Amino acid sequence: MSDGPATPLISVVIPTYNRSALLRLTLTALAGQRMPATRFEVVVADDGSTDDTRHTVESFADRLSLRYHHQEDLGFRAAAARNAGARLASADVLAFVDTGVLPGPDFLTAHLAAHQRPGPPRAVLGYTYGYRPADPIPGLAEAVRSRTPEEIVGMFGSSPDFRDDRYPTFASCGFDLARVPLSWQLFWSLNCSVPAADFHAVGGFDENFRSWGGEDIELGFRLDRRGLAFDVSREAWAVDTPHPRENRQETDPNPSNVLTILHKHPEPVTELLWAWFCRHLPQLEDTRAWHLRQELPAIRRAVTYVRNRDVTAELAHLRDTVPAGTRVAVIGCGGTLPPGFPPAHLVDFDDKLLRGLPADPAYSVHHGLGIRTVLPDDAVDVVLVTSRMTPLWRRWRAHVLTEANRIGRTVHGPLVDPAARPAGTVAG
Repeated sequence: MSDGPATPLISVVIPTYNRSALLRLTLTALAGQRMPATRFEVVVADDGSTDDTRHTVESFADRLSLRYHHQEDLGFRAAAARNAGARLASADVLAFVDTGVLPGPDFLTAHLAAHQRPGPPRAVLGYTYGYRPADPIPGLAEAVRSRTPEEIVGMFGSSPDFRDDRYPTFASCGFDLARVPLSWQLFWSLNCSVPAADFHAVGGFDENFRSWGGEDIELGFRLDRRGLAFDVSREAWAVDTPHPRENRQETDPNPSNVLTILHKHPEPVTELLWAWFCRHLPQLEDTRAWHLRQELPAIRRAVTYVRNRDVTAELAHLRDTVPAGTRVAVIGCGGTLPPGFPPAHLVDFDDKLLRGLPADPAYSVHHGLGIRTVLPDDAVDVVLVTSRMTPLWRRWRAHVLTEANRIGRTVHGPLVDPAARPAGTVAG
């Protein structure tokens, strides 16, 4: 296979596993790009296929500048495959598409143009039609076998069901992701691009993800922390091909992988993301954007409301009543500990106050709401939930208590046991 041009402008990385027929559709669409084939390269990153994937790739050698990487089949390792493909890529911009995604004819031109606009480095989300893993659009699977991507959009483009699954969020902000808090959670690897230098600087995809889902938004989280802007490009569109999934894990949310994200980046927003994926708030609309509109403003208000609330009396009461050696966790610890407070896990949603706690190895400090901590089951003997949790109590009471009982043997505090509430404490 050709090594391609010395300096392609953009490299397309396609992870694949035993889906040669779908891969052929994707490569055919890439061969139909209006961008000259000498200006881009395609890297197929094979996660251990045993079908005719390699032969399929080789059959496009006269139409595309191709590189091929095959890794041993050691189970689901899409993140490792993508990283291996990115290491082989030679362009300054990396585009990622999934096997079976059919890029429109100006797909690469549009992705490249988005990166060339003035401003900070950016991660680009390409608009993707037809991505409905659990409920494929009738007739779409048949159409992709005989129609070009443009023809498919012409056939189905008027159907609301054909829209990008993220369309409600895109439309709500006028397709300006600068107006969307936490836009990194919309960074899906089925159609996206990023500067190669930034991709490698943050370490690429986390290869600890060994099952479907979550590794792309976790990468988005790190790109966001690096300072990249997130843009959506309607011009960099593609069509997703319906195909059978091996199991429900490829159509349902994957709470275990979201828990991995939480453990890697523990803070309130990842707790909320975990709560949504685990369907802990079934009364809310079924959209991942719910906490952007409702919960984050509520947390900001709570921080202001109890910024000056002093809970040292509650902490001192715990100090004075538990036996020496008791393992302790505090949810809503605030920024001041009474003298002689025992070693403890300290949780609070006000990160500014947490920075004022003593830098002492006896205290493990966590920025969080207490909805889901990074502590293991039965990590402590006693959990104290302080009155600092008052403004969040009505909303999150059941979840905080569930978590407190998961990590501790007993749970105390003025909100938990109103009869024991110190004078002046406000009920939730």
